[in-house]
Amino acid sequence: MTQATEAPPRSRRAPRKSSRGGKAFKIILLALLVLVLIGGGALWWMYSHLNGNIDSVDLDKAIGDNRPQKVVAGAQNVLVLGSDSRSGANGDLDHGDVGGTARSDTAMLMHIPEGRSKVTAVSIPRDTLVTRPECRKKDGGTLPSKKRVMFNSIYTVAGPACVVNTVEKMSGVRIDHFVEIDFAGFKGLVDALGGVTVTTDKPIHDTKGGFTLEPGTHKLNGTDSLKFVRTRYGYGDGSDLGRIGLQQQFMLAMLTEIKKQDALGSPARLYKLADAGTKSLTTDSDLASLTALADFAKSMKGVDASTMETIMLPVAYDKVDPNRVVVAEPQATDLWTAVREDRKIPASAKKSPATGG
Repeated sequence: MTQATEAPPRSRRAPRKSSRGGKAFKIILLALLVLVLIGGGALWWMYSHLNGNIDSVDLDKAIGDNRPQKVVAGAQNVLVLGSDSRSGANGDLDHGDVGGTARSDTAMLMHIPEGRSKVTAVSIPRDTLVTRPECRKKDGGTLPSKKRVMFNSIYTVAGPACVVNTVEKMSGVRIDHFVEIDFAGFKGLVDALGGVTVTTDKPIHDTKGGFTLEPGTHKLNGTDSLKFVRTRYGYGDGSDLGRIGLQQQFMLAMLTEIKKQDALGSPARLYKLADAGTKSLTTDSDLASLTALADFAKSMKGVDASTMETIMLPVAYDKVDPNRVVVAEPQATDLWTAVREDRKIPASAKKSPATGG
């Protein structure tokens, strides 16, 4: 009788204990779920934020079908443009706003072979006189073909797609992608890296740009880096051809800094760089997402600054206007043929009469 009366209380106590444990477990699950949702929301916000930074241009739609055929499968040709826009976030940079106009003051065709082990960068001087093909303007109208136009003016009158079309016509090289960054994006990217270290053996005394740099090794912030790559007067012969050398040198120094910091291996640092770099970024439509850019960056992981070859398109001073240059032949044809066919560029194709090289 005693055992019968004591059994029920034990039976009632056991469920209470289980209920408290179950309730605590549910609270933990709920808390974890909230954390996951918050984390996922943050990741989605970061992804959307970076994606929203990127502007894009549909090259096939803008240019049409009249484009060179791909010669070597697997190789990639990327046209990198540096816009000198002073509007918007660029208004306080490099002497301020100049009426909203913009030119492609830096143009490099990056040839990336299939193995992604070595990259060749071909710089096109901004003062080169070229034949501009018929292009579709930003407003949808047609811009007629014209001979002897300055290369960097094409961006101003017709935008990046026309620049891509012009490079394809003059080289016969199919451009797979293009990437454009302006002053603010460039400055932000350098500052996100914490500066870039350059070494010069010649002094820079650019009184017009207000930039002085003595021979030696210097770590430059974003503002000074912009002045460094924009320096023309006060360095060498004061021409755009001399400036190209500084731009190529800086590009290699930046790649070295990115690799040194293992920027692609640190999520926090990578986000910081991506946020800075994409704020003023325009690409072709195939690269215009964070996923596409990340995949492309991963494919370039094996590229090293020490194996990158930098070349200037061979040019000669124009006989009519000595302040302009024209494409030098047969060097340029030999250069573009090697790029198209993914072959080693012969030494003769690197000689530029304008520089005596």
